[in-house]
Amino acid sequence: MGEEVRTVILFKRYFDEFFDEQPPKVQEKLYWSIKILRTVEDIPRNHLKSLAGTNGLMEMRTQFGGNIYRVFCFFDEGKIVVLMNGFQKKTEKTPQNEIDRALRIREEYYAEKG
Repeated sequence: MGEEVRTVILFKRYFDEFFDEQPPKVQEKLYWSIKILRTVEDIPRNHLKSLAGTNGLMEMRTQFGGNIYRVFCFFDEGKIVVLMNGFQKKTEKTPQNEIDRALRIREEYYAEKG
């Protein structure tokens, strides 16, 4: 992993609120996932997955100690990844309320961007 191929930005404190709740080892693993987003040209599907029917909403996927963590994100202007809310995944299906929240945050992002 070398040069940056993408810029990762955090919109407001949505990601920080999730990140701050995690134990240090999970935070390290989340940093690793962000580094992959920034530096790997062809991101493996187990690290970044598009959510069907959400018009470009993605999940940054992180596993640690048998737990699964997801952070919603999307691409802006091609090479910018905007990180939003995260959650610990406890079921097979991504909870609809988490998806709805991510969609609202994305709308907020574009409304403020203009």
